[in-house]
Amino acid sequence: MTYVAIAWSLFQLWYASPLPFMVGFGVFNDTSARAIHLSFALFLAFTAYPALKSSPNTRIPITDWLLAGAAIATVMYLVVFYNALALRPGQPTTADLVISVAGVILLLEASRRAEGPWMPVISIVFLLYVFCGPYLPGLMAHKGASISRAASHFWLTSEGVFGVALGVSIAFIFLFVLFGALLEKAGAGNYFIQLAFSLLGQFRGGPAKAGVVSSGLTGMISGSSVANVVTTGTFTIPLMKRVGYTPVQAAAIECAAGVNGQLMPPVMGAAAFLMAEYVGITYADVVRHAFLPAIMTYGALFYIVDIEAAKKGMTGIARTRRRSLAQGAMKALLTFCGFVILAGLIYYGLGWTKKAFGEAASIAALATVIVGYVALVWQRARFPDLPLDDPNQSFVTVPDFYEVARTGLHFILPVSVLIWCLMVEEMSPGLAAFWGTVAMGALVLTQRPLTAFFRKHDTLGAEFREGVREFFGGLELGARNMAGVGIATAAAGIVVGTVTLTGVGLVMTELVELLSGGSFVVMLALTGLICLVLGAGLPTTASYVVVATLMAPVIVELGAQNDIAVPLIAAHMFVFYFGLMADVSPPVGLAAYAAGAIAGADPMKVGWQGMRYENRTALLPFVFIYNPAILMIDIGGPFHFIMVVTCCVLAMGAFVAASQHWLIVRNRIWETLALLLICFTLFRPGWWLDWIKPPYTEAPASQLLQEVQKLPTGGSLRVRVTAQDIRGDNVDKTFRFTIGAGNTPQERLNTAGLTVRQAGDIVMIQAIRFGSEARKFGLQQGDEIKAVVVPAERPSPYWFAIPALLLFGFIIFLQKRRQREAVAALPKLVTV
Repeated sequence: MTYVAIAWSLFQLWYASPLPFMVGFGVFNDTSARAIHLSFALFLAFTAYPALKSSPNTRIPITDWLLAGAAIATVMYLVVFYNALALRPGQPTTADLVISVAGVILLLEASRRAEGPWMPVISIVFLLYVFCGPYLPGLMAHKGASISRAASHFWLTSEGVFGVALGVSIAFIFLFVLFGALLEKAGAGNYFIQLAFSLLGQFRGGPAKAGVVSSGLTGMISGSSVANVVTTGTFTIPLMKRVGYTPVQAAAIECAAGVNGQLMPPVMGAAAFLMAEYVGITYADVVRHAFLPAIMTYGALFYIVDIEAAKKGMTGIARTRRRSLAQGAMKALLTFCGFVILAGLIYYGLGWTKKAFGEAASIAALATVIVGYVALVWQRARFPDLPLDDPNQSFVTVPDFYEVARTGLHFILPVSVLIWCLMVEEMSPGLAAFWGTVAMGALVLTQRPLTAFFRKHDTLGAEFREGVREFFGGLELGARNMAGVGIATAAAGIVVGTVTLTGVGLVMTELVELLSGGSFVVMLALTGLICLVLGAGLPTTASYVVVATLMAPVIVELGAQNDIAVPLIAAHMFVFYFGLMADVSPPVGLAAYAAGAIAGADPMKVGWQGMRYENRTALLPFVFIYNPAILMIDIGGPFHFIMVVTCCVLAMGAFVAASQHWLIVRNRIWETLALLLICFTLFRPGWWLDWIKPPYTEAPASQLLQEVQKLPTGGSLRVRVTAQDIRGDNVDKTFRFTIGAGNTPQERLNTAGLTVRQAGDIVMIQAIRFGSEARKFGLQQGDEIKAVVVPAERPSPYWFAIPALLLFGFIIFLQKRRQREAVAALPKLVTV
C-alpha cells in the first residue's frame, strides 16, 4: 500500500511536469489521466480504510483486495476501450452498462469508507431522484431516465463522475496537498505553531491566539478542516485548558480556527481551484476576492478569543526573554504580514526583472533561491534545533520569537518559488504547484545533510538517508491525504450529473422562491440553511461542489429577478462559506468531533459553542451579496479601497462585540443594539442613502454600446434583460457583467460572452459564448436587453459611516470609563 501511495504521487508529478511533452512519452489525455487518478484513490480507499469497525486492523482482508481490483477494472475500462467508446457515444453496450453500474456502486462504497455515510447517502438520494422523477409530485417531477441513459451519463461521459471536479483534483488539488505534506514532513507544522506561540503567548489568552494564527498558517496549505484541527489542536488545546479555558471553549476555538483555515488563500481547502473553474475567472482573481474576508474572519476570531480571556481575567504566560518595543513591533509585522509582504516583494520587487531580462531572470531567480537556501540553512545550523514543547508539562514559558524564527526561515523559499511561478511567470496553478513541490522536495532531501555539514558532524550519510525517508514519507502522506479528496470529487460528480440530467437546479430555485414568500433576504437565509444541510459530513472539496452546483445558481437567478445583480463570485463565496460551516454545526460537524476528542469534551457542546463563535462567518456571506466591494469588486480607487477596508474591519469588530455582549467591559442592552446598528451601517452604508436617492438609473438599451465604451477595463456593466423563467413566463432580470479590453464596444462586450444585434431601439442577444459569464448566468440567444442600468449621480454613501463611527467612539468612551471605575473600586472591595 505504501508503494502504491508513493507511485500515485510520482505519477502526479510526472503528469504535472513538462517532461512528457519534452520527451514525447507518457502524455495522457484528460479521460485517461482522470481514470488513473481515480484508480489510485479507489485502491487506497479499499485497502487503507476498513469496511467495518470489526474488520481486522493487522491485515487487509481478501474481500478488500477483490473490491479494490474490481474498482480499478471498472475505471480502467474507460482507458482500455477509449477509442471504442468514442465511436458510439450515447449507445452503451451491455458490457458498458454492467461496468458503469458496478463502478458507481463501488465508488459509493469507497466513499462510505473514506468519508463516512453522508456523501453516499446524498449521492443515492440524487440517483433515486433521477429514476423516480415521473412519480414525484408538483415541482419535483421530471420525465426520469433509463438505466442505459443514466449509466452512460454518470460513468462513460465527462458529465458525471469523470467531470470537472475530478479534473480539478488531478490538475491542481493533488500537488497542493502534496506540497503541504512535504512541508509537514520537513517540520514546518511544528515551526508554524511554535512561531505563533512565541509571538502571542505572553498576551492574555495567548495559547488560543496562537491556535488561531497557526491554524491560519497551516490552513493556507491544507486541504482539510479536520486536519487543521488535529495538527494545531494537539498542541494548543491542552495549553488553552491550562491557562483557564474550559474544555468546550478550547475545543470550540480550535474548531472555529481550523475550519476558517479553509477560507484562507491560496488553497482554501482546494475549493479555490474549483471556484476558478466554475466561475470562469483566473485562480489569482479568486485569491484576490477571498483574501479580505478571510483576514476579517480570522481577526474577528482573534477578538473573540481576547474577549473570552478578558471575561475570565486571564493573564499572559511568562517569556523566556524580553525584547524592546521596536523588536516586538518588528516581529508582529513579520508574522502577520509575512506572506503578504513576501508576495508583494516577489511581484513588485522582482516581477520587473522578467520583462527586463526575459528567461535570464528565471535563471537568476533560481540561483538566488539556491544561494539563499544554503545561507539560511547555515544560519539555522549555528543554533540548536527547535525543541518540541510538551503541552502536558507542569509549567510553560513562551519561547523567544527570534530564536524560533531563525530555525525555519528556509521554509519560506519553496513558498517563494510557488509565488514566483504563479505571479511573475504567470504559470497555471498546476505547473506552479509542480515547481513549488519540486523545491519543497529538494528542501526535505537536503536540509538534514546540509545542517550536519555546517555543524561539522560526521553523520552526513545517515542524515541524507533520513532525508530520503522523509521525502518518500511525504509522498506517501500526500497520496493518503488525497485518497478521500479524490473519492469525494468523484462522488460529487454524481450530484453534478444529476443536475445536468434532470434540471433539479431549476427546481431548487422555484422551491426557495416559494418558501421565501418573495423576500430576497429570506431567500438567502433559506439558501444558507440548505447549504449547511448539504455540506454536513462532507470534506471541503465535495461540500463546495455540491452547494455550488445546486445553490449558487439559485442566488444568481433570484437576485436577478429582484433587481439585485449578484456577481457570480459573490454567489459562489456565499455557498462556500455556508457549506464549510457544516464542519462545525451539530450533529455532524466533523471538526467538532475531532476537537472534542482532543479536549475531552462533548462534541455536541463543542459544536454549539463553535457555532456561536462562527456567527461572524455566517454574517459575511450576506455582505458579499449586498456590498460586493468586500470582495474587491468595483473598487473605485485607493480612497474607496481604504474606506471599504476600514468600515468592514470596524463593522466586524462591532458585530463580535455585540454577539459576545462585550466590547471593553460587559455591554448594556442598548449598547449591544447600538453596536448591531453600527455594524449594519458600516457594512452597508448605501442602504441609508438608497432611501434618499436610488443608486442606479436606467438608460435606453440603444445606448448599450456607448455605455460599454465608457467603462474602464474590468468595469461593471449592468443590464435589465427580459427572459423566460422555468414556467415559460417572460420576466425581467438584472445582471452584472465584467467588461474586458477590446478595440471596439462589441469586442469588449464579447469578453463577457455577449454578441448583440440592434434593430432601432430593440437590442437582442444574438449569441452567447460557451463557458462565458453570460452563459453561466443562464442567458439565451433571443433574450431582449430592455435597459442599461447606470450608476446615479449622488453623494458617497460613506458619509453615513461618520455618525456610526461617532456612536462607536461614544460607546468605547463609556466602557473605558466603566473599566476605570471598576479598577478604582477594586482595592476598596479587597479591604472590606
